[in-house]
Amino acid sequence: MPTTAATKCAVLGSPIDHSLSPVLHRAAYAELGLPWSYQAIDVEERELARFIKGLDRTWRGLSLTMPLKRTVMPMLDDADPWARLSGSANTVVLNHGALTGYNTDIPGAIAALRERVPGPFTEAVVLGGGATAASMLLALGELGCQHARLLVREPSRATETLQVVAAFERGPAVTVGTLGDPVGAVDLVVSTIPAVAQTKWLVKSADPCPVVFEVIYDPWPTPLAAAALVSGRILISGLDLLINQAALQVELMTKQTAPVAAMRAAGEGALAARTRR
Repeated sequence: MPTTAATKCAVLGSPIDHSLSPVLHRAAYAELGLPWSYQAIDVEERELARFIKGLDRTWRGLSLTMPLKRTVMPMLDDADPWARLSGSANTVVLNHGALTGYNTDIPGAIAALRERVPGPFTEAVVLGGGATAASMLLALGELGCQHARLLVREPSRATETLQVVAAFERGPAVTVGTLGDPVGAVDLVVSTIPAVAQTKWLVKSADPCPVVFEVIYDPWPTPLAAAALVSGRILISGLDLLINQAALQVELMTKQTAPVAAMRAAGEGALAARTRR
């Protein structure tokens, strides 16, 4: 593992300027006394293979946003069980040229839920049908969720997510509807859709849910998160998820315990600064 000042890590995606990952990782490196760099690099799906082939031995780790989480899978030399099961990796660790993929979204989501909610979930609704939704459904299954409804714009685009969950022995039974269907009274609603897709009607239909998990952290609050805050319901934020999954990334890349408190303070400060603009 490289340990020089030239050691590089980055988050890749397009667009990527909004990402708080550099703030979290740099805070961790400072706390750990590591002279590493971490930057946000705009990489589109068609550019990923070429970018990865161009990495030299000074590179240690990559964080990936969608759609790169699924695109990267054939480029890996190895992958952890969650990445193999979900068909997506949000983390790549480089070691002497070998690429190992990890999905820290799933254990990160499990940790975020356990931080805020003591009890199990029996029924849930997940908004959106992409790789993040698949990871959330796997996390819910690991926590004992038995039934879930997946509400999407176009049901045919949820096929891959349904296949992923069906392959998990502890995965919930999933039915598919559209974003025109009401959320209703379930134990938990998880949103992976953009804030602009959260219509007033959809948000109102989620009022009976006692727990809201909003995976987006920018812009904040989203309409769904704002409604949860006003009503006093339990809210797990995108920042909660980001910090938990980033802490796992830091540990995978540095082989040291992540300084979670320092990462959270940095993330909360950066997000508060954005909100004040």
